[in-house]
Parts: sequence; structure tokens; C-alpha cells
Amino acid sequence: MPVSTEARLWDAHYRDLAALAARDRRRALSPRTGIDFASNDYLALSGCARLRDSIADAIARGVPAGSGGSRLLRGNDPEHEALEAEAAAWAGSESALFLGSGYAANVALLATLPQTGDLIIHDELIHASMHEGLRLSRATAIAVPHNDADAFADAARQWHGRGRIWLAFESLYSMDGDRAPLTDLVTIAERHDAVMLIDEAHATGVFGTGGRGLAADLDGRPDAIVLRTCGKALGAEGALICGPAVVRDFLINRGRPFVFSTAPSPLMAAAVREAIRICADEPERRAQLAALTAHAARVLAPLGATVTGTQIMPLILGDDARAMRVAGAVQAAGFDVRGIRPPTVAPGTARLRISLTLNCGPSDIDALGAALEIAL
Repeated sequence: MPVSTEARLWDAHYRDLAALAARDRRRALSPRTGIDFASNDYLALSGCARLRDSIADAIARGVPAGSGGSRLLRGNDPEHEALEAEAAAWAGSESALFLGSGYAANVALLATLPQTGDLIIHDELIHASMHEGLRLSRATAIAVPHNDADAFADAARQWHGRGRIWLAFESLYSMDGDRAPLTDLVTIAERHDAVMLIDEAHATGVFGTGGRGLAADLDGRPDAIVLRTCGKALGAEGALICGPAVVRDFLINRGRPFVFSTAPSPLMAAAVREAIRICADEPERRAQLAALTAHAARVLAPLGATVTGTQIMPLILGDDARAMRVAGAVQAAGFDVRGIRPPTVAPGTARLRISLTLNCGPSDIDALGAALEIAL
């Protein structure tokens, strides 16, 4: 194909990429190198022996690598059902449904459950996957300022529709590391007979009894649906939607991301089941991570990192180019810390997202602090 023809075909895309580069926002894939301060593998389960052994055992039992189809066809494997039963018992919820990713699960929830005439009130900083579900939803959606419980309450009070109110939020926010005002949001839900859609992606495994997350006490309530992703602290892949049995049944019948997707690997279902058991059996992992978090606060706060009380500590630098320059310098020193730019975060808030995991230790945090002091 002549170059001129290719240029005409893809000219708009080349221009868009060039514009991103001019603003220091063009992205590229890079290999995993250096000490891990970037992943969501908070409990270091992704490479642990128990998870590896669970997959090996499943293979030895004849569990297939692929599902072969959607779960409504022939893709529904006994491993999927075993995981869902164990996850529901672990969470204390009436049911659980396993999907291939947190993204698919959030899209399914927001696009399927709220109906025409309903109102979805959501935190402005919810995950992109939730925003995609909102885009596909038939309900009216209103964004409110981040973690502003009064704004949630005002939006609910001022609405005069006849449908259901839904409150959508994360329990722990992935870029700021702060927690939702759960107690206030529960009160608002009760006052307005609303349903809460709670994304526990970054709290699952790290907080709560048995690693069930910050919203663990809400499991089993008819007005709470909790999403727990399996690819972060659980070290595997996929997502579990925990809630009333009617929600599971409705998503199986109406949730297009579930209905029309090939089912996740049965081997991954076996791995997630083992990860849940590890969370229940080994609370020392959470204690060790909490100790690392406290140590990091002492070391990194003097350098400008935000102390959040969680395993996510942003170092907000503001300018996109500066964030990427500092990230590059720290990476060259042997630490995998990534720069985060708009549109993932708001303009003017480019940052380093420092993620604490059991893949590092106190001495690594000390060394990171020394490298940051030079880079800044």
C-alpha cells in the first residue's frame, strides 16, 4: 500500500497521537523492571506458592484451561460455581457472580440494574469502567464532588422522580488512596430507600475481616451490591459481584457483558478460590502491609507524598512533564514507580502513584525515599 494512502487512512490518528506527545501524555507499554511500587499486587499473592499450586492441582484434576463458550452455553464449569458458592459464604452475601474482569463487572452493573426513570448519584472519581456503565445506562446520572456526602444527600433530596435511587462509589479510591464516607452514605441510602453499588477493587484483601474489604459489614444487606476484583490483592484475575440472589439472576439474564462473553478460565476460578482462602488463613499479610504503610508514611511524607492511611500514596507534582521526568529518574534508579497523567487524573494533578505491596520491604522504601529526594 502506498505511503500516501496509509497517511490518508490514518492521518487523524497520527495527529491525535502527536497532540498527546506534545502535552507529555502519549503512553507506551514498558516492561516490568525494578522494585515493585506500581502494581496492585498488594499482598504479593500473584506469585505465591499456594496460588501456583492451586492451578497445578486443578490441571492435575483435569480442569480445562479454557471455558469454551459463554456460561449460558457450555462455558459454565463446576469451578465457576464452586468459586461463587465459596465467595458468597466468605463475603456473607446471598450470592456471588464471577466475571472476567472488574471492568466488565462494573459495566454490567451500571448498564443493567438501574432502569429507565431511576437516578444514579455517583462520585466524580469512580473508575472509568463505572463511567462506561453509566454511558450505557437508561437511568439519569448525576456526578457529585469527590467524597462529599452532603452532595450525595442533596442530590437525593432534590430528586422528585418515581424510580429508584442508586449510589455508586468506591470504598477506596485508586489514584488518591482515600476512603469513601461509608457511614454517611449508608445513612443516605437508608433515608431514600436507595441501593448502593460499592466498588471494593482496592480494598478487597487489604481491609476488613478475612480481607473482605472496607464494606464488609454491608454484605448481606438487600440494599448493597459489592464488587470485589480478583486481579489486585487477590493476585489472580476477574471480579466477583456479591449481593442479593435476585441481582445475580438478573445479571445472568440481562447483563450483556456476562451473557455475551466467553466465560473466564476455570483455572482462574480455582486460583481465585485459593486466594480467598489465603485471605482468611493468613491475616499476617494484612498486618505486614499495614506496617509497611506506616513506615512509608514516615519516609515519604517529608518529600510531599500524601499520607492516606492506605497502601496507595500519591505524590502530586502537578505538571505532566515533571511527573514523567521524576518517574523516569526513579525508574532509572531501580524503582518501578509510574507517572499518572490526565485524563486518568484531573488536569494539573499529574502525580507519582506510589503503591505499597508485600513485594517490597522497609529497606526498599528507605531507598525509594533517597532516590526521590534526588529526583525531586
